[in-house]
Amino acid sequence: MFPVRQPWLCKALGCYDCCIRCIGAVPYPSLVATLLCYAGMALFCGCGHEALSQTEVLVETYFARNVQDFVVLASFIKYFQYVIYGLAPFFFLYGILLLAEGFYTTSAVKQTFGEFRSTQCGRCLSLTFIIVTYILAFIWLAVFAFTAIPVFFLFNMEQTCHNINILAETTPSINQHGWICMDARQYGLLPWNAMPGKACGMTLASICKTSEFYVTYDLYIAAFAGAGITLLALFLYMIATTYNYAVLRFLGRKGIR
Repeated sequence: MFPVRQPWLCKALGCYDCCIRCIGAVPYPSLVATLLCYAGMALFCGCGHEALSQTEVLVETYFARNVQDFVVLASFIKYFQYVIYGLAPFFFLYGILLLAEGFYTTSAVKQTFGEFRSTQCGRCLSLTFIIVTYILAFIWLAVFAFTAIPVFFLFNMEQTCHNINILAETTPSINQHGWICMDARQYGLLPWNAMPGKACGMTLASICKTSEFYVTYDLYIAAFAGAGITLLALFLYMIATTYNYAVLRFLGRKGIR
């Protein structure tokens, strides 16, 4: 045993015990989910905003000659960029609220701060966060699937260009690869009456060699990864909040208010 006559040692032990209590009160799942949410939203919002701008330039330069052909796409890009402006602060504030709720429920469950207990209002608030998080997770699942569409389009475009380059090296005739095309109208990017609306043969291969194509492709991949990270963060939030709420209900039934 440590000698009791050394008050500085007792004081150090008291500080150590306080630190252990504070560390035990940290909601690590909520903290990890918050960090993932911020990282995912930073990727999705930053790269997604720039990818949309590059998409407008790419379509305007190579797939549409008339301005009226891509006016709908330009309006959609502009509105979606406004949505991104709103998503960034919303998820920042919501992540802070969920982290604070995680601190509250963890402290209430572990009874870290003496007489601090869960209340009916606190459990109702936790249930509200669970419902909102479930709704956001299902909405974001649709956003995650929607983000895969431009990645799929650019991936097919890259593979088509690769096939054209192989045919150009193996066959001298231009007719062998001139019929290989990429039609932006099939993916809903342009109306069916847009001209030319598609790129074929070596014209398509030259597009794939431009910096605009590679930058846009990489940005969409980063935005897709950011959406996936955010979806993972929402799932972690769902698990953490549901578990904490279940424990709070259990404590409430035992009469711990």
